[in-house]
Amino acid sequence: MAQAVAAKPPQPASDERVARRSPLRRLLGRPELGALIGAVAVFVFFSIVADAFLQADSFSTVLYASSIYGIMAVGVSLLMIGGEFDLSAGVMVPSAALICALTSYQLTLNLWIGIAISLVVTLAFGFLNGLLYVKTGLPSFIVTLATFFMLAGANLGVTKAVTGNVATDSVRDMDGFESARKVFASEVDILGVNVNITVFWWVALVAVATWILLRTRTGNWIFAVGGAAPSARAVGVPVARTKIGLFMGVAFCAWISGMHLVFAFASVQSGEGVGNEFFYIICAVIGGCLLTGGYGSAIGAAIGAFIFGMVNKGIVYAEWNPDWFKFFLGAMLLIATIVNLIVRRRVEQSR
Repeated sequence: MAQAVAAKPPQPASDERVARRSPLRRLLGRPELGALIGAVAVFVFFSIVADAFLQADSFSTVLYASSIYGIMAVGVSLLMIGGEFDLSAGVMVPSAALICALTSYQLTLNLWIGIAISLVVTLAFGFLNGLLYVKTGLPSFIVTLATFFMLAGANLGVTKAVTGNVATDSVRDMDGFESARKVFASEVDILGVNVNITVFWWVALVAVATWILLRTRTGNWIFAVGGAAPSARAVGVPVARTKIGLFMGVAFCAWISGMHLVFAFASVQSGEGVGNEFFYIICAVIGGCLLTGGYGSAIGAAIGAFIFGMVNKGIVYAEWNPDWFKFFLGAMLLIATIVNLIVRRRVEQSR
């Protein structure tokens, strides 16, 4: 008699929704991939064409230039992921610096009191931008363009009215200058190379922003409000609060940059910062942030700022005409946008 063969129990059908993604697919899905490839290419290029580029002191200067824009790019990138722009970011930096310098000098205050006043007022600027956007429903482009002109005019008008000049008086000899300078504008010796403290501020801000985006509920809210604000609101995401918080995040980064401006030069020019808002946006876009919101990373924006710094200083080290800098910057923006678009489309097609 034939031995009965036990039938194998039916295997459950695999669900592609819970299938593990391959490491390559996860890599291709990272928003900073295109910027990383671009950064490697730019680094290799200037290493070949500029002999001074790889020297320790020269590379420290590249990092310093990158950090100056990278600090602001952190706040701007989170705001862009949240679906908004802040065109007042450029002039908000000197505004923060002027508030600190003018209040401290004119009221003969310890500079740390001026620093605290500057922090409160600068955060209020960010809160005002967010509140106006939420309450009026106007595009953030229009709201922050208005505050850009208002701050630019106030920077010049108030400074000339108070000092009779377009710059503040020097605060170098005031109480608190040296201690504040150590926090905001000093240099740290690392293996015989002086690295500006703004590099450490930059790295710390990138780390905190990345943690917020990837490890907290607030990070989920940021991606949600940038991708589809009405849908996010429908599932209980506090859209208004999240947007206002993002504008205040830009203001906080502007305060840090402004404090560096004060204590690096001891005097502040009222016309500083005009046009820099576009550089911050370029760093974020090169780093993978979409102009439509809902996609990007703080690490990508940091890489974008690093590319910016390499090109900015690499052209000088290569002894090229610096007039071509903005041409290269525009070309990088275009190429990065196209690469990010191609990568994202391929990832979406492979899902």
